[in-house]
Parts: sequence; structure tokens; C-alpha cells
Amino acid sequence: MIRPMTAKDIGYIQHIAHTTWNDTYEGLIPENIQKEFIARSYSDAMMMKRMEKTHVLVAECEQGTPIGFLNFTREDEDGDSELTAMYILPSYQHSGYGKRLFDYTISMLGNAKQLFVYVDSRNTAGRAFYERQGFELVEVFKEYFEGYPVETAQYVYYIHEPVLAY
Repeated sequence: MIRPMTAKDIGYIQHIAHTTWNDTYEGLIPENIQKEFIARSYSDAMMMKRMEKTHVLVAECEQGTPIGFLNFTREDEDGDSELTAMYILPSYQHSGYGKRLFDYTISMLGNAKQLFVYVDSRNTAGRAFYERQGFELVEVFKEYFEGYPVETAQYVYYIHEPVLAY
């Protein structure tokens, strides 16, 4: 089941983020940088702020336990939104939960024109997932993540094609 996050989910979301980050970025981003990022970005206060200012969806397994989540911004005046986080516990990946989270997200973006996502270019599983959903690569650029050099891939998913006026 896919549903909006509640305050009761914070502990689950923190666990999912920590576990998935460790699995995805082991050997790519130093562990101390991962820990600092997760601690700050998924603190109780930040999770409450995310619920207030953005959309956070939770994927539950058949037993009703949260096993994944997706976070995206509200669409801005230009019709843009950004998928800021999407994590599924490793043992539940390739089970359709990511697709269901993505489809639910698109259904919530009523008037949005495009959805952006930024992913570490070495995260081949993440990039493959986004490409399967129809995201198109915009660019790959170098930047610093928490002071550590990385290459980031920017993708866009076109929700509503602009209609040309005649």
C-alpha cells in the first residue's frame, strides 16, 4: 500500500534511509559522510519539516510495515517538482514498490509539467530505475556532496507536454 507519511512513521523512515544509503553508497561515499548526512537530513525535526513543506509517501509491505518512501516537492509556479528522496529497503527492491511510489507521485502532481531528480552518477541501480520510468538524462556534472567530490546526474520526467497555441 502507498500512503502519505504520518509522524508515527519517522522511526521507520530513518531506518530505511540509513539502511538503504549504506547499501547503495558503500564504497562510493565515505561512511562518516553518509552518517552525518543521514543524521542531519533525517532527524526528527527535519522529518517533521519535510511532512509540513513537501510530500512524503510511504510504501508498506503486506504486513503493514513501512519498507520504502518517496519525498517530492510541491510543484512551483513553473510547473516543476523535484523528487528529493526515494529509498526502498534492499530486501524489497525489484518488487514493484518503487514503481508504485512513482505512479502515486505522478497522480498527485496535477498541473506539474516536469519532475526532476538528481542521483549520484555511480548509483547505477537508481539511474536504471529512473530511466525505466521514462526519465531523460539532462546532464552529468561535478559537485561536492558534504565536502566530498561526486558526479551528479540530473534527470527530468515530462508529465504534461506543453500544448502549442495556434
